[in-house]
Amino acid sequence: MAQSVKGMRDLFGTELRWFQHIEETARRVFGRHGYGEIRTPILEELDVFKRSVGESSDIVNKEMYEFTDKGGRQVVMRPENTAGVVRAAIQHKLLNSSDPVLFYYIGQQFRYERMQTGRYRQFWQIGAESFGVATPESEAESLLMLHSFLTELGLKNLTFSINSVGTPESRPAFHAAFRAFFAAREAQFCEDCHRRIETNPLRVLDCKNEKCQAALEGHPVITDHLDEASAKHHARLKVLLTELGIPFEENPRLVRGLDYYTRTAFEVLSSDLGAQSALLGGGRYDLLVKHLGGPDVPAFGWAIGLDRLAMVLQQVRGEAPHSTPALLIPLGDRATLEALKLARNLWDAGVALQLETRGGALKKAMASANRLGIRTVLILGDGELEGGTVTVKHMATGEQESWPLGEVASRLASR
Repeated sequence: MAQSVKGMRDLFGTELRWFQHIEETARRVFGRHGYGEIRTPILEELDVFKRSVGESSDIVNKEMYEFTDKGGRQVVMRPENTAGVVRAAIQHKLLNSSDPVLFYYIGQQFRYERMQTGRYRQFWQIGAESFGVATPESEAESLLMLHSFLTELGLKNLTFSINSVGTPESRPAFHAAFRAFFAAREAQFCEDCHRRIETNPLRVLDCKNEKCQAALEGHPVITDHLDEASAKHHARLKVLLTELGIPFEENPRLVRGLDYYTRTAFEVLSSDLGAQSALLGGGRYDLLVKHLGGPDVPAFGWAIGLDRLAMVLQQVRGEAPHSTPALLIPLGDRATLEALKLARNLWDAGVALQLETRGGALKKAMASANRLGIRTVLILGDGELEGGTVTVKHMATGEQESWPLGEVASRLASR
């Protein structure tokens, strides 16, 4: 029997309904903030990600689906979407004016990584990217939009974890202090951290090894080494989040390991599943557009894994909000023809309706309605046709009544 490729899956039923509800909520919330959708190709040139994610990163070294196509081009199935959005904005000269450019995306990404709960090799992300504004106010607005999105989905126990990684010009002082701290206890750190301390000391702070995290106790804090402008920026963002009522905490170990990230880095934590864990992350990446060959344009963005978010919401809230269609059951040949005409009128009026087309006994059709969770069943037989009515059975209560055929559309729409 044929099977889906490992790490890639089919979506249907309750889980797909959560995906659809999340996507609809995202489009509604982001749209009212002035963000427009962008859709980029799944295939990108390999160089886009080598230059953006970094050749030394695990994504580029271990996780990308890359190959040479029939034209001899090195291409990759995108492992994340920010680089593709930046590439598109540069290619189509969308960043050449002084106006802000606001995009969101919803799409599939691909990484060949270890399988875990809620993590797949083909996965979905929703993200938002803001170009052209470098102020803490623009960050606060983006985080407020994100907070609204998550709370409208029904997540309540949210905390924004924030830090500032300063600028490339201000980091050498921190790097010197941190390398001295590391040297005094280097035997306590893993092999990967010994490599990171040479290439990018910030990434030591992000190591997931429990022994390394313990060894970091008392480490130098990067916010103690910020330049004056970055310190003011960080202080202002905290004031804005406080005034907006967005719960946050400072986390000195929260970093972004690539040089083009500047100032604000953040994650959103949720305790809806018990132990507090990160739902998503993002930050300011003022140097990336120029790094990929575009103009010198500041940027801020974030992305959330749709697969994991749907899993969290399904566990917290159960069924996704959705409307169940009514079921129209015709009894007999004459009723079947009239039912098709009635169904067409209802569909044209925008009414959600499922038509029973198998024929056969009423009992069998009613059993299907129960299994499908249908709440309203319409029965059309010869007696109903003679009286110009339809029999309506409300499945939850067992109540049964007659409606005039001319009122079916309006009555169903009102429900």
